[in-house]
Amino acid sequence: MSTKPKKRSALGKGLSALLESADTDITSNSGLAASVGSISEIPISSIEANPFNPRTNFEKSALEELSTSIAEHGIIQPLTVRKLGRDRYQLISGERRFRASQLAGLTEVPAYIRIANDQTMLEMALVENIQREDLNPIEVALSYKRLIEECDLTQEQLSKKISKSRSSITNYMRLLKLPADIQAGVLANEITMGHARALVSAGDEKIQVELFNRVVAENLSVRDIESILRGEEVSQPSTSKKKTTPKPTAILSEMDTAYKERLSDALSTKVKIQKTNKGSGKIILEFSSEDDLGRIMHLLNQ
Repeated sequence: MSTKPKKRSALGKGLSALLESADTDITSNSGLAASVGSISEIPISSIEANPFNPRTNFEKSALEELSTSIAEHGIIQPLTVRKLGRDRYQLISGERRFRASQLAGLTEVPAYIRIANDQTMLEMALVENIQREDLNPIEVALSYKRLIEECDLTQEQLSKKISKSRSSITNYMRLLKLPADIQAGVLANEITMGHARALVSAGDEKIQVELFNRVVAENLSVRDIESILRGEEVSQPSTSKKKTTPKPTAILSEMDTAYKERLSDALSTKVKIQKTNKGSGKIILEFSSEDDLGRIMHLLNQ
């Protein structure tokens, strides 16, 4: 008799342990606990947003694309909610799908219903969203900070809980030492995390701000920043290069989005799926360091 290998969890003992526990499942029939994984259809008007969600920005065009897919195919991956009282629920995870469902005009959505107090819910929401696509590096750093301070975790405990190296956590949290103007620049996608990390190494706040302004004005690369910090001047980028027109890409379906989120959960990293109108495409995995790349390769080789 063959047995299937257990699925490796990327969320440590945080979110996945809570969601897979029958003790937190209140969906039931005649007082008997339903099997874990049971789903209920609940009115979308009975659900309120999660106040602990660290994600503050939702790109309008991406929400509209997801809304169109949901209107056509429905929701493939259910939301997760907790019951507040009679016919009232609060999101634990899935706010992007929730908002897109509202745009699509759905009146009911499939959901797992859980029991969670505020402290547990905070941890669940933060751990869930750290794994998701489109979180800005500053939002990730703030989520790490909240988990450490409000859930009373050490960096080592956090590292085990979210399956991230301690050095990766440290790199993100160092971004919060940057001046407010630069943090705002990261949030606005004016500079990348690589730029921000290079600016952190400058140390002096005045130099950091001056370099940040140059990066934005002159479109400097991370290597340019490193060269300037070594006392080397960089040449101005050429403006004679022809701009390339990006190839048209297909709108991701709800199934594509579910695949992307499953990969992101399994590998504990950001995942992008790019598809052409012909159905071909590519999967892009992001990593924050050599250690993080090694961790991802280890998971892929299992």
